[in-house]
Amino acid sequence: MRGGGRRRKLHFSKIYSFTCGKSSMRDEHSQIGGPGFSRVVYCNEPESFEAQMQNYGDNYVRSTKYTLATFLPKSLFEQFRRVANFYFLVTGILAFTALAPYSAVSAIIPLIIVIGATMVKEGIEDWHRKQQDMEVNNRKVKVRDGNGAFNYTAWRNLRVGDIVKVEKDEFFPTDLLLLSSSFDDAICYVETMNLDGETNLKLKQALEVTSSLQEDSKFNDFKAIVKCEDPNANLYSFVGTMEFDNEQFPVSPQQLLLRDSKLRNTDYVYGAVIFTGPDTKVIQNSTAPPSKRSRVEKKMDKIIYFLFCVLFIMAFVGSIFFGIATKDDLNKGTMKRWYLRPDNSRIFFDAKRAPYAAIYHFLTALMLYSNFIPISLYVSIEIVKVLQSIFINRDVHMYYEEADKPAHARTSNLNEELGQVDTILSDKTGTLTCNSMEFIKCSVAGTAYGRGFTEVERAMGRRNGSPLVHQLSGGDNLKDSTETGAPIKGFNFTDKRVMNGNWVNEPNAEYIQKFFSLLAICHTAIPEVDEATGNVSYEAESPDEAAFVIAARELGFEFYKRTQTTISLRELDPVSGKKVERTYSLLNVLEFNSTRKRMSVIVRSEEGKILLLSKGADNVMLERLAKNGSDFEEETMDHLNEYADAGLRTLILAYRVLEEDEYKEFNQNFIKAKNSISADRETVIDEVTEKIERDLILLGATAVEDKLQNGVPDCIDKLAQAGIKIWVLTGDKMETAINIGFACSLLRQGMKQIVITLESPEIKALEKAGEKEAIAKASKGSVLDQINRGKAQLIASSGNSEAFALIIDGKSLAYALEDDIKNLFLNLAIGCASVICCRSSPKQKALVTRLVKSGTGKTTLAIGDGANDVGMLQEADIGVGISGVEGMQTYTIVKKVAVSGAGTCKPETLEAEVEIKANADKLYKFISNQHYDFPKAASDKIHDVTVHEGDWETSGSVKLWQYTLDGNVETYKDKVEIDEANKRVRLTALEGSHVLDNYKSFRFTCQVITPNSEGSSVKITLEYEKLNENDPPPQKFLSLVVNVIKDVDAHLLKE
Repeated sequence: MRGGGRRRKLHFSKIYSFTCGKSSMRDEHSQIGGPGFSRVVYCNEPESFEAQMQNYGDNYVRSTKYTLATFLPKSLFEQFRRVANFYFLVTGILAFTALAPYSAVSAIIPLIIVIGATMVKEGIEDWHRKQQDMEVNNRKVKVRDGNGAFNYTAWRNLRVGDIVKVEKDEFFPTDLLLLSSSFDDAICYVETMNLDGETNLKLKQALEVTSSLQEDSKFNDFKAIVKCEDPNANLYSFVGTMEFDNEQFPVSPQQLLLRDSKLRNTDYVYGAVIFTGPDTKVIQNSTAPPSKRSRVEKKMDKIIYFLFCVLFIMAFVGSIFFGIATKDDLNKGTMKRWYLRPDNSRIFFDAKRAPYAAIYHFLTALMLYSNFIPISLYVSIEIVKVLQSIFINRDVHMYYEEADKPAHARTSNLNEELGQVDTILSDKTGTLTCNSMEFIKCSVAGTAYGRGFTEVERAMGRRNGSPLVHQLSGGDNLKDSTETGAPIKGFNFTDKRVMNGNWVNEPNAEYIQKFFSLLAICHTAIPEVDEATGNVSYEAESPDEAAFVIAARELGFEFYKRTQTTISLRELDPVSGKKVERTYSLLNVLEFNSTRKRMSVIVRSEEGKILLLSKGADNVMLERLAKNGSDFEEETMDHLNEYADAGLRTLILAYRVLEEDEYKEFNQNFIKAKNSISADRETVIDEVTEKIERDLILLGATAVEDKLQNGVPDCIDKLAQAGIKIWVLTGDKMETAINIGFACSLLRQGMKQIVITLESPEIKALEKAGEKEAIAKASKGSVLDQINRGKAQLIASSGNSEAFALIIDGKSLAYALEDDIKNLFLNLAIGCASVICCRSSPKQKALVTRLVKSGTGKTTLAIGDGANDVGMLQEADIGVGISGVEGMQTYTIVKKVAVSGAGTCKPETLEAEVEIKANADKLYKFISNQHYDFPKAASDKIHDVTVHEGDWETSGSVKLWQYTLDGNVETYKDKVEIDEANKRVRLTALEGSHVLDNYKSFRFTCQVITPNSEGSSVKITLEYEKLNENDPPPQKFLSLVVNVIKDVDAHLLKE
C-alpha cells in the first residue's frame, strides 16, 4: 500500500444507524483543564518545546519483578523474609566474634550457597519475563518521522503526539486518538478481546473534521492540540477536546483506540498517540507484580519459629545454670573447678563476672544449637519445586498438540499450592469456551433439523448412561460428518434432509428458503472473496453472526457481495434447480442492542416487495408475532427448550411484508429520530422501530454452540464433587454469560438465580437526568437491597437442598465492592453454588479475587487467557495463564503465573495445489533458474536471497524440487516476468514491509505428481518460522509461488 493506499468507498456509518452518531458536546467537557483533566497533547509535534515541557513517559512497559538496580536488594529482602535465613545471617555475623564455637567460614558458606542458588533461580525466571517484555516492546508499527515519511519503528520508541499508521489485523501500540481510516467516513472496526474478553467488533469513528486525512502526505501540515483527562483505569470513558484550525471539537470514547485491541475489517487507520506505556488504560488496569509465598513456606516459618523458641529456652536455661556454676567456681578463694582457672580467666568464664559470662554463654549456645534450625530443609524444598516444575513442563496431558504448546511453569514458588485450591476464579472467553460459535441445529416451520450433539449433551449422556454416548462414538452422526468433507469453522450442522439442496423436497421448502435467506441477509457482516479460489469468507461483528452467514452459505444461500445500498446472494432456485444471483436493496438496518435484544433489516427484493427481516431473543420476538403468523409457535418453543437444555444459544427468526405507504411513513420518522440531538434520542429511535417490528410471521429458530473447551462440563462437575467453588468473571453481557453457564454445567436447570443488576426503570431514569450524585446514591441503595433480599432467600431455604446461583453485572459490582458492602456481598456469594460476574473490568476482576482471597482466607486459583485477566491472575494465590485465542497476551504480560503456554515460535506450514498441463520435466528445467528481486528495506539495502536446489527425479510418478530462501517477504504485490532469453523466471516484489523482521526462514517444496499421461499437479508446501507469535502467515508468498507455476505452465504451452 503506497501513501494512503486504496480508499474503501462504503459509508458504513449510514448502515449502522445507532452506533455511529456524531459526538456532541457534553457537560463533562467543561472540566477540561481542571483537576484530573490536565493532559495536553501536541499532535504531530512530539519534539516541539511545548511537548517536551510536558515530560510524558515513553512507551516502554515491563512486567519483570526486578530491574538491574533492584535485583540485589529486592532479592536479598525476599530471601531474608524467611525466618531461617535471617537466623543464619545473625549467627553468621556472630561467628566472626570470639563467642563462636566454630569457624566463621563453616557458618557463612552454607548460607551463601543456599541464598545464592535461590537468587540465581529467581534471576533466570525473571530473565524469561524480560524476554517476553522485549518481544512486546520491539513490535513494529509505522510512525511519521521528521521527514514526513511513515517508517517502521519499535513500539517502545513511540512518544506522546506521534502520528501512527496501524494496518489491518495489527494491535494498537498505545492509546490512540482515531484521526481517519481507509473508509471515507472514518470508521473502523476494533476487536477488544484482550481488554474485556468480548469477541464482537466495536465500531469507532473519527471526528468529521479529520476524516479526510487518508494519505501519508496529508499529514505534512496537520497540527492539533488535544486536551483530555489524565491517565486512569476506566476503559469505557474518555473526555477531551481537540483544537484544530482554531476550532474546538469534543472527543469521546468513540475516537479512542486502546492499546492491545486489534484493528479488524479495516485496511488502515491513522491515529495520534495520547497515552503511552504505563499511562495507557490497559496498563493502568494492571497491578504491580506481587511478591508471593506459598502456604507451605509460611507453615515452615511457623515451624521455624517453634524450633527457635525451643532453642531459645534451651540456651536460656542452660545459660542460667552456667552462670550459677561459674559463680560457684570461685568461693572465698577456693577454686571448685580449678582446671578452668577461674581466678585468671577471660570474661566468658570469669566467676567474678558470672552474669556477663551467662549472657555470652547464651549467645554461644544459640550458635551451638543451630542444628535445630534445618537450613537444608529449604534447599530440599527448592530442589523438589524445581523438579516439580520440570514435571509440569513435560506433562503430556497438558500438551496442546494443535498449537504445539506444552505447559510452562514460569515460577516454581507456587507448585505445592495447586493441591490446596478452595476457589477457582475463571475467565470465560477463550478459557471455558473456544471463542468459536458453531451453527449446529435449527427449527424451521415446527420441524427440527440438525443431528449434531453438544458437549453438554455428551456429558449428560455419560453421566446418565444414555445410549447417546454410543451413537456419538460410532453412529450415524459421525458418518454424516465425514460425508460433508473437511470441517468448516462455524458450521457443525449435519442433516441430509436440507443439505446438498435436498431442502427443495421438504414439505416446508418455502419456509426453509425464507429462513436461510433471512440468515444470509439480516446481518452486518462483510464478505471477502479470495480472487485466486473464489471462496468467500466473512468478517463479522460477532462469532454468532459469522456462524449464521456461514451456515446460510453452506446450505446454498451464499452471501457474496455488499455495497452501501445492496446485498447480493447466490441461492438455489427451487424451480430450475440452478444457482441464481439475487440482489436485495438495503433500505435500513435496525441494529441489535441489549435493550432491544433483536436486529432487523428492511430490504427490497428484485420483485419489488419490501421485506422486514428480524432475528432476536425469544422473549421479545414471540410477543411481536401476528395472530396468523404463529402457527408453529408451540413446536418451536419445545425445540427452544430442548436447545437450551443442550447449552445452545438460540434466536427466533421472523419476517413480514411491508406496504409501500407504511414503509415511507416509517422511514420519515426513522430519519427524523436519527437526526435528533436530544438526550432521549435512542428512546425516540426505539419507539419508531417498535411500531414497525410487529405482526411478524414466525419462520423458526437457530441454535448455535459457543464451543466449549474439550471436557469443560466434566471438569467442572469433578471440581464441584471435590468441593472446589467456581466463580466466572467475564467482560461479556449477562445473557451471554448465563448461556455459557448452562453450557458448561455451572448453572443447571432448576437452580434458583439471584440476579443483581442496575437495569431498573428508576435507575435508567436517573441516568437520563444525568445527576451523578443521585445516580450513585440510588444505585448503591439498590445493590444493597438486592444483596439483602438474596441473603434472605438463602436463609429461608437453609433447610432445603435448593442450589442458588449469583449473577451480578459490572455496574452493580462496582458498588458491591465498596468497603461497607463488600463483606455482605461475599457472604451472599459464599452461600451460592455458582457465581458469575458479568461486564467485569480488569480491575474489578482483580478486586473480586482479592476479596475472595482475603475474606475466606483460603487458597484461590485464577485462570485466564487475555491481557484483561492479568490483574486477576496476579491477585490470586495461583495464576494460570492459557495460551489461547486471545493472543498469548497473558503469557506475555503476567508476572507470576504458575503454569502458562510456551512462548517459542515453532515452524509452521502452508500448502497449495496447482494443476499443470505442460511436461513436468520441461517445467522443472525452465523454473530451476529462478531469480528473485526482493524489495528494499528501510536501510535501502537489497537483501540477497540464495536458492539451494534439491533433487529431481526424471523417472517415476513423483518429481521433487526444493528451495531454501534465506530471506523474508511478507506483504507485497507480486508480478511474474518470464525471461525467455535466459530461460528464467523473475519475481518482482513491488512493495514490501518487514523484510527482515517477520520470519527466520522460508523453505518451499514443489512436489509434481503425474497421475496419468494427460496432466500433472504440483503440490506446494511452504515451511516458515516466525519471529513473533502474532505475525501473520506468509499467505501472499504462497500465492506468488502458485502464480509462478501457473504462468510458467501457460508460457510453456504456447511454445
